[in-house]
Amino acid sequence: MQYNHQEIEKKWQEYWAKNQTFKADNPVLSGVEGSSDKPKYYVLDMFPYPSGAGLHVGHPLGYIASDIYARYKRHKGFNVLHPQGYDSFGLPAEQYAIQTGQHPAITTETNIQTYRKQLDKIGFSFDWSREVRTSNPEYYKWTQWIFIQLFNSWYNKDTDKAEDVSTLVAKFEAEGNTTVNAVCDEDIVTFTADEWKGFSSTKQQEILLQYRLTFLSDTEVNWCPALGTVLANDEIVNGVSERGGHTVVRKKMTQWSMRISAYAQRLLDGLNGIDWPQPLKDIQTNWIGRSQGAMVSFNVDGHDAKIDVFTTRPDTIYGVSFMTLAPEHELVAKITTADQKEAVEAYVEATAKRSERDRMADVKTISGVFTGAYAIHPFSGKQVPIWIGDYVLASYGTGAVMAVPCGDQRDYDFAKHFGLEIPNIFEGVDISEEAFADKEKTVIANSDFLNGLSYKKAMKTVIYEMEQRGFGYGKINYRLRDAVFSRQRYWGEPFPVYYKDGMPQMIASEHLPIVLPEVEKYLPTEDGKPPLGNADVWAWCTETNSVVSNEKINHTSVFPLELNTMPGWAGSSWYFNRYMDADNEGEFVSKEAVEYWKEVDLYIGGSEHATGHLLYARFWQKFLFDRGYLPVDEFVKKLINQGMILGTSAIVYRVSGTNKYVSLGLKDQYETEELRVDVKLINSSDELDIESLKNWQPQFTDAEFELENGKYIVGREVEKMSKRWFNVVNPDDICAEYGADSLRLFEMFLGPLEQFKPWKTSGISGVYSFLKKLWKLFYNGENFEVSEGEPSKDSLKTLHKTIKKVEEDIENFSFNTSVSTFMIAVNELTTQKCNNKSVLEQLLILISPYAPHITEELWSKLGNSDSISTAPFPKFEEKYLVESEKEYPVSFNGKMRFKLNLPLDMNKDEIEKVVMAHEKTQEQLQGRSPKKVIIVPGKIINIVG
Repeated sequence: MQYNHQEIEKKWQEYWAKNQTFKADNPVLSGVEGSSDKPKYYVLDMFPYPSGAGLHVGHPLGYIASDIYARYKRHKGFNVLHPQGYDSFGLPAEQYAIQTGQHPAITTETNIQTYRKQLDKIGFSFDWSREVRTSNPEYYKWTQWIFIQLFNSWYNKDTDKAEDVSTLVAKFEAEGNTTVNAVCDEDIVTFTADEWKGFSSTKQQEILLQYRLTFLSDTEVNWCPALGTVLANDEIVNGVSERGGHTVVRKKMTQWSMRISAYAQRLLDGLNGIDWPQPLKDIQTNWIGRSQGAMVSFNVDGHDAKIDVFTTRPDTIYGVSFMTLAPEHELVAKITTADQKEAVEAYVEATAKRSERDRMADVKTISGVFTGAYAIHPFSGKQVPIWIGDYVLASYGTGAVMAVPCGDQRDYDFAKHFGLEIPNIFEGVDISEEAFADKEKTVIANSDFLNGLSYKKAMKTVIYEMEQRGFGYGKINYRLRDAVFSRQRYWGEPFPVYYKDGMPQMIASEHLPIVLPEVEKYLPTEDGKPPLGNADVWAWCTETNSVVSNEKINHTSVFPLELNTMPGWAGSSWYFNRYMDADNEGEFVSKEAVEYWKEVDLYIGGSEHATGHLLYARFWQKFLFDRGYLPVDEFVKKLINQGMILGTSAIVYRVSGTNKYVSLGLKDQYETEELRVDVKLINSSDELDIESLKNWQPQFTDAEFELENGKYIVGREVEKMSKRWFNVVNPDDICAEYGADSLRLFEMFLGPLEQFKPWKTSGISGVYSFLKKLWKLFYNGENFEVSEGEPSKDSLKTLHKTIKKVEEDIENFSFNTSVSTFMIAVNELTTQKCNNKSVLEQLLILISPYAPHITEELWSKLGNSDSISTAPFPKFEEKYLVESEKEYPVSFNGKMRFKLNLPLDMNKDEIEKVVMAHEKTQEQLQGRSPKKVIIVPGKIINIVG
């Protein structure tokens, strides 16, 4: 009987769906059906966004790895939670809606259906009963609820955690804010308890906004006019929007922000207790950017203003010869002199067109403009010129630097370029990198009271002097900025916020969700308001507690709702908790569920999310832990970054200025341009189907082709798999031709999970042949034939060395070497002509996490009624690998003549008797007596004639 992968895979995918084979049991609850007392294990893939392009063969790599581990853990007796869902809000669906007028919900649903079909074809063991979608009101109701909790919280430095804002109000009422130790805005005005009580309600709310964990503020943002929205730094590439390549400018806007900076130190400390890749930890550590130094204030000459600077080297303050402000710094317009105004404004305008990321990366370009103003050096009293330069960022530190050109390369280059003073405060001092690393040895010279002091003592001394003179103090600073949480988009979570007297008011939790309204246009309004400004029914009635027509706004009982929506990372910052209790209508996750599942045990996804999703999710987890909603403050125990499957692009060579294309071997004879073509037009020998190419795109219809040996050979380039390069391979095509089990095995076989590796479809045939060979172990021609007898020692040895190796590989996530082990085992069992049921049954369980369809089919053929996924993992027994016999080479005068199997526990005399009595020995000796018999037990037998 032939192995029919299409029939088998369809059968078992339908069986799993019908029987909900992979549905995770509930935590142990008295009298509740489906409760489990098994140990739990939670396996998760990073939330996919359902794009219109669907999956290519690179996408399932991490999913296959996590699925293997989830299936393995089920075999090991765990109650496994392995859910899946969709991060279904986002800009791509909205942009498609703008172009076509089709509602984003419709395209999103279509894309999800495509994804679901593709995922099901690959045979993943997902618990689909817990599916969540961030764009479903039933889900984003709880995202809105979390936002309200953040709004109603502040960060108490004394307790080092978030607390309900009511405790802050109690402090204000009792003693004012002079003793409050909180993470809050910088420009806090102090007040007494009596003053607090005398403030109006609006004034009190303004003050509380300076302390809340989510707050409104005027923020420098990346504004993309073409997309009509704010973009995060990771949505900008080379100064333009990643989607569409549109211009991005820096702009000040009133935005909702999250006070993630309150958790900076805890986010750093938490990295020590989680099993994550070190490179990913390093990325987060650098992004958070903890540094210790001092805050210094410089007065501006002739102005009632001061410039605050954070520096990690306050001991170099005598080397300051100029100051540089970010072009966006709020003081620039105020202090710029009349004769410098035009130059400064032009520079500020030009800088607004560059992203922060580009400015940080550009270390070669030196540019800046003198403001005409001067600061006063706090120690020497000298005038220090104030410049602006785009290498200083308003969002980093204070947006100002005190430039020490003799101690900083970028300051030195700037000073040299503009001819500024470069005082040397390190004359006669070793200032090499090695010397500065040794903080006991480095000596500061020519610095007034710092002369002759070591680095450590100089730091302490200068900070002490600053504090005594009132213009500075020691401080720990973080690079991590508060996260902008507003987006000027339609397709996102609505804020549960309305405005009364200009102040934000939260809608009570019992009235959630606030559902996204219908709009005719998905672009911003003509007067620049976000797309929700197009909604006619988008006001909040406090009497009916419902969304009503805008016409009813009277600012007494009906108020305008927030027009911005939440960013894409809102819904993905807590979805892993919702999977624990996905159908709960009364709370975002029940105590029973979260106490049972606690956190994700294994999370697989890309490292590109290090400073986005993974950082924000850790922040929200810690916040919800502080407020008592979650039992742990880190959401993932172990994280693995899978590598990338690369595409092998096909390249044709066009002779420059013509429509002639030359084959690979001829291209060096011409000046050519490279064009990528669809890999489907290329065979396994890299030959191009020219007629199909002519029908593929009009530019090739009348093209001329110069061949080599009658063929057009394309060039090949291994690069990212992308529609742009026409090198995408659809997993549906692979599943149709070779089967999902072949796809799963092949993707694991390509190499270690964490590495990048190229895809080549021709290689999958070897894995497909392996599956057919496995199938033949169970079939004698058309007949399914297995034996019930005792297995041979060789078969047991093959089985148990396979059990040992596969278990070690899975535990170490070395899935590629497991596939090799399976191939070796099947080859050995085929050679042994093994069809023993007890051996083959256990072999199927070993292979089933990797190739679940074929193993389910053969498992059922063996007479099992339950799914193979319920079978316990085979136990390795050492005794089957312990050799009881030795195959001795029997030599005569040093030449091996035959081999003989003998028990390893035989002594020399016993071995000699058996060997001398053997007919082949007698044949060699022909009646002669040997001169000597040399025997080394377990090694050699040599008969000297």
